[in-house]
Amino acid sequence: MNLFEPIVPEEKQHKNYISILRDAQQAARNELQRWVKGFPDRDNKFVKEFQTTFNSSFWEIYLYALFNEMGIKMDWSHPTPDFNIEVKEKTIVVEATTASAAIGKIPEWEKKLEAVPTRFKKMNIESIIRLSNSIVSKHKKYKYSYCNLDHVKSNPFVIAVAPFEQPYFHQQYDVPIMALLYDYYVDEDAYNDNRHLYPNGPPDVSMGSVAKENEAEVELGFFKNDSYSEISAILLSTTATWGKVEAMSCNPNIARQINTVWWSKIDNTPIHRSSTVQEHKEKIRDGLLVFHNPYAEHPVDADVFKADGIVQVFADPITRKLTKQINGDCLIHRLSMNIIVTG
Repeated sequence: MNLFEPIVPEEKQHKNYISILRDAQQAARNELQRWVKGFPDRDNKFVKEFQTTFNSSFWEIYLYALFNEMGIKMDWSHPTPDFNIEVKEKTIVVEATTASAAIGKIPEWEKKLEAVPTRFKKMNIESIIRLSNSIVSKHKKYKYSYCNLDHVKSNPFVIAVAPFEQPYFHQQYDVPIMALLYDYYVDEDAYNDNRHLYPNGPPDVSMGSVAKENEAEVELGFFKNDSYSEISAILLSTTATWGKVEAMSCNPNIARQINTVWWSKIDNTPIHRSSTVQEHKEKIRDGLLVFHNPYAEHPVDADVFKADGIVQVFADPITRKLTKQINGDCLIHRLSMNIIVTG
C-alpha cells in the first residue's frame, strides 16, 4: 500500500498530507511506509482517506504499528470494530477515534510561533469537550451496535483516541483526559500564577463539569461510576504525531534537532533532552497512556500494556485514589525542529 502516490487532486488533499510530500521528508515517508507494511485495506479506500482526512488514518497506522512493535497478534477476520487484538489467548476489541476541531475553530495544522500558549485552562477545556464528544460517540456505537456482535460481546472494549482538536494539542499530555475520566484536573495556571503557594507542584482540583459555548454542561468523571462500564480502558497519545515519524526516521541528510521531555522513574522528575535525529532514540510506544476503568464489565489485564515507555493509570473505586504505573523513562513532550534550505 503506497500512501504517497497521490490518487486525489491536490485541491482535495489534506494540509498535513501536502506538507509531508516535500523532498526533505523522504526519510520520514519511508519510516511511515515501514509502519504500515502489511496493514490490510479492508474497504479499499484507506489511501484515499489518508490523503484527504489524514489524522484519523494516521492514528490507525500508529495503532497498527504499536501492536506490531509489542508483538500483539491482530485478527482481521471481522470488518468492525477497527482492531481485534489477541493477548494470551484473550481477545480485546479496540476502536479508534480522533478528537477534531469544532466547526469554525482553528484547525490543528495552523500553528504560529508567536501564538504558543502560556495559559492552559481554556485550551484544556476545549480538549476535554472534544475528547468527550469522541468518546461518547463511540460509547453509543458500542451500546447500540458493537455489543451485539459475537466477537465483541464478553470481551474488553477499548477506545483509542487521539487529540487533534486544536493547535498545540501536543502540549496537553494527560491533563484534559484525566479531568474527563476521573474529574482530576491539574491546574497549571494557578501554579504558574502563584508558585510560592504550591511548593509541591501544581494543585489538583475537582471541577465537576465544564461548559460548552452553548452553555451545555459536560459532566466530568466518566470513570467515577458505572455509567461507562462498557468501556474497559482508554488509550491516548499526544506524541503519536508526524513528529514521531520524523524522530524515528534517522534521516542522515537533514539538520533536525529533537527536543524532548521524559518522566524519569528513577529520579521521579521530568528530564529534558536534546539530540540530533541521528542520535535520538524513540520507540513507537513511547508516550502511550492507558487509562483503566475501575467499573469496567470486562477489565483489561494490566499486563497487556506493561511495557517500557507506557504509562498506565488506575483508580480505586472505593478510595478514589489514582495510581500510575510508570515503566522506565516515559515520553511526555517532543518538539522536532527542522532546518530546511530552499532555493
